Amino acid sequence: MQMPLPASPIRACGYSLREGSPEFDDLGLSLDEAEALGVDVVELPAYAWHLIVGGRVLSTRLTDLSRALAGRRLGYTMHGPLAINLMDVPERLARHEAVLEASIEIAGAVGAAHLVIHTGMVREQGDDIEVAYARQRDALDRAGDKAASAGVTLCVENIFRFAGARETATPLKLAGEIAAIDHRAVRATLDVSHAFIRCAEIRHDPLIEIAALAPYVAHLHLHDSFGRPSDLWTYHPAEAAAFGEGDLHLPIGWGDIDWQAVAEAVPLAPGAVAILELNPRHWREIRPQVPALRALAARFRGVENAVAA
Repeated sequence: MQMPLPASPIRACGYSLREGSPEFDDLGLSLDEAEALGVDVVELPAYAWHLIVGGRVLSTRLTDLSRALAGRRLGYTMHGPLAINLMDVPERLARHEAVLEASIEIAGAVGAAHLVIHTGMVREQGDDIEVAYARQRDALDRAGDKAASAGVTLCVENIFRFAGARETATPLKLAGEIAAIDHRAVRATLDVSHAFIRCAEIRHDPLIEIAALAPYVAHLHLHDSFGRPSDLWTYHPAEAAAFGEGDLHLPIGWGDIDWQAVAEAVPLAPGAVAILELNPRHWREIRPQVPALRALAARFRGVENAVAA
């Protein structure tokens, strides 16, 4: 793999592939593009592909996917289903765990080093929030055992409240949860833009919050925004970008996140992976964004006493 800079703790830079066909029959073209752009790794949008049904892996399709990915010089990470919610109520939790277990199986089979899932949410009004966090800790501990056996690191991503959620972990809270789980195969994905939006919701300092998560970060999702929750009604995604609201997944440099301050606040353990998550609406920017991503990755510093990825 090409290194951003020898001093960087980030070992690989790349981007999330566009979802494309749900049958991933256009995947080869996407991989050709990534290789031509010289990235080290791509993140597979497995959440958008037909690989799991009713909590079980479709083995024939997994074989097809493995064949499509073979023989490339690229490394792989994988984004699991966004609907996995390990803080859901007990009567639905087993279904979330089954889909997560299937996702771990897929990640292991295709050689994806990291499997990204979102941290959970509480939506039900009668659900006790701290009990829900305990459910998630137990579920992540069980999933961590399965991930370790598959050679996969489970990377839990910080998000923000949406779709009527009452609660989801801030970066600081997520740091505490991962520390309490204390499993070598359960680390964090720091999504910087998500952190700024979540902290704006509750008026917390995002730099303090992400600094708390830094020791547990094995994976970065990097994309720009204005760090604002979605408050206005907008008809079209272009209008949301015009107003600078919400989770825009803009090219780096289009928003107003202070990336130098972020890099200084987040010392990383060696071996982290940096993934650009670019909204497909802005895909014409992918070529200049690859060097922009590498330049940003080179700003992050390492710490010898951070929790190893």
